[in-house]
Amino acid sequence: MTLADPEAIAAFIARSAGASDAAVTVVGRLAGGAIQDNWAVNVEIADGPMAGLHEAVLRTDAVSGIAESWPRAQEFALISAAYEMGVTVPQPLWLEPTGDVIGRPFYIMRRVKGVAQGRRVLRGLEPEQGDVLVRRLGLELSKLHAVVPTDKLSASLAFLPEVGLDLIVQRAAHYRKSLDALPEPHPVLEYAINRMEDLAPPVTRLALCHRDFRTGNYMVDGGRLTGILDFEFAGWSDPYEDLGWFCARCWRFGATENEAGGVGSRAAFYAGYAEGTGRPVDDARVRYWEAVAPIRWAIVALQQGERHASGQEPSLDLALTGLRAIECEYDLLSDLPKMTRGA
Repeated sequence: MTLADPEAIAAFIARSAGASDAAVTVVGRLAGGAIQDNWAVNVEIADGPMAGLHEAVLRTDAVSGIAESWPRAQEFALISAAYEMGVTVPQPLWLEPTGDVIGRPFYIMRRVKGVAQGRRVLRGLEPEQGDVLVRRLGLELSKLHAVVPTDKLSASLAFLPEVGLDLIVQRAAHYRKSLDALPEPHPVLEYAINRMEDLAPPVTRLALCHRDFRTGNYMVDGGRLTGILDFEFAGWSDPYEDLGWFCARCWRFGATENEAGGVGSRAAFYAGYAEGTGRPVDDARVRYWEAVAPIRWAIVALQQGERHASGQEPSLDLALTGLRAIECEYDLLSDLPKMTRGA
């Protein structure tokens, strides 16, 4: 598999960078990215304000996308907003929203060093590095959550659907609709959604949330955070959704004793977030959203698995993803009895 027409990409970059010429060398397709295609490219810009060599990533749509994922133009706006807030993300460089250059919209961001795959991240950390990393991640998350719907920066995010303080009711309705569209019943998930509604805490604040903030969606090099990735699901939400998603058992990659992303302690993660916000973390509210997380992940997994089972898109990866729903149901049965309403 190759990236179509590097010369056309180079011409687009030259125009965008105000240069007379540019050259693009395709290094190769990057691992991961089941929903998007990511290509490592080296860009040589001949002159102008960005003259020189740039190591970059071209991100475009993969075949196996899902409806909840933002198109590339919207994701570019989201990562740009995060970058402006000082969040450690790869610098967004150029957006091509029309699809005229390679047949699909794409954007280009600066390439950062490190690994993202969850189990590789865990294997690469020294024992003392885990808490340092999750504390930093908590601090980074607080910067993103500083963007609120009334902030002037939110004007660039006008495409995000408005949500109200009844967002948990809205989410429950969406989850039920998604389950109804599947060919088989899932009573554990139905029960979990009922409990999610029954114990819903009041939502008192809305902020820009990553909505897939977890180990596997950030880059680590030598134990240090180098970039937070994958803003394709971001939107307005209760900030505690991000904290709960990060701590959920389904994203610990087997290291269940490390409650913050399989990497470090919950206390260190909370401490970093509290440092950034100036407010203590409500543990009960985190645990509420932590118990909700497997519902959403299970539904996404089932939808991906059904794409294979229906014959729409035969794929071993999609078939295996569908099986992850079983793990989520186990987690729900284990954790739902401990769910509380929160403050």
